[in-house]
Amino acid sequence: MRWTTGQGKLRMDRVSVVMPAYNATATLEASMRSALAQTHADVELLVVDDCSTDGTWDVVQRLAAEDPRVVPIRQPRNAGVAAARNAGIEAATGRYIAFLDSDDRWYPDKLAIQLAAMRTEGAAVGYAAYERVDAAGRVLSRVRPPPRAGYARMLKGNCIGNLTGIYDRAIGEPRFSRMGHEDYAFWLQVVRMAGQAVCAPPERILASYLVRPGSLSANKLRAARWQWRIYRESERLGIVRAGWYFAHYAAQAVRKRI
Repeated sequence: MRWTTGQGKLRMDRVSVVMPAYNATATLEASMRSALAQTHADVELLVVDDCSTDGTWDVVQRLAAEDPRVVPIRQPRNAGVAAARNAGIEAATGRYIAFLDSDDRWYPDKLAIQLAAMRTEGAAVGYAAYERVDAAGRVLSRVRPPPRAGYARMLKGNCIGNLTGIYDRAIGEPRFSRMGHEDYAFWLQVVRMAGQAVCAPPERILASYLVRPGSLSANKLRAARWQWRIYRESERLGIVRAGWYFAHYAAQAVRKRI
């Protein structure tokens, strides 16, 4: 089978890593280098600067001059993370798409381990365990998701940390929507298209997620509203079915706090 985009034929073993960035000079270079240091050789890193007002674009251009695998993209106007990720997807030339934010990091075998797990299971979507760290690098917790996730399981709560998600473009061309919990809405769409997703061996921590105080998702009431909107508006669930899945989501949120 051949996959094509506006850029032409896709590279069969290439992973296109999409990294949105906005005023990220403090963390951007380390995040970029963690993607470029992967043991899976065929990687392109599409860094989408969402009209930063600091030195973010200078960092992107400097690393692009050092490494031809870096593809700098600058948005014409500040349009948010969903639009930035979509711009990266549209410019990608790889068969696989993965995501890494400009303040998170991957460990060197992340892509190699995930691709091997996907091939073994015959899956088009993969994810992995990761750790949550603070600004000083201290590990706050480790997230070990279930070994597999179908659409029904995903409706109960997101199993796929966006920094670990990867998919084969053979399933189609999903896009991010500008809404609360846009990562969750995106991976619901991807798993619905693919049928299921598989986790790399859960004992392997493959990425590091930076926890920032006062993040948007820290407001639990607002997050619950976003979740309900996804069920009703994005996934178009009936009110009874939406309520059933929302109960699972709420119970899971309580368990996390405990």
